[in-house]
Amino acid sequence: MFSLNEGNRYVVCLQGVDLRKGLDGLCGLIRYLSLAPTNGHVYVFLNKSRTTMKLLHWERGGFVIYYKRMESGRSYFSPKATTKKSCNQY
Repeated sequence: MFSLNEGNRYVVCLQGVDLRKGLDGLCGLIRYLSLAPTNGHVYVFLNKSRTTMKLLHWERGGFVIYYKRMESGRSYFSPKATTKKSCNQY
């Protein structure tokens, strides 16, 4: 339980997301991108100002949501290879 490591595949949504969305809202966004929320990937969502992020991950038995709010600074991801509809896979 609660296992994230370098063996996971990460999908980063590059556009700012309204992080008031809960589990169903984030799963709907993933499905909109033609991806499957239960495939074991870790989906990373950031707000517009990139000061808050949510990670959604399917583990055996259910979903896990990680939430982080930065006290200072912002998150930056350098796009390596843009895939579908503004999400990158790492």
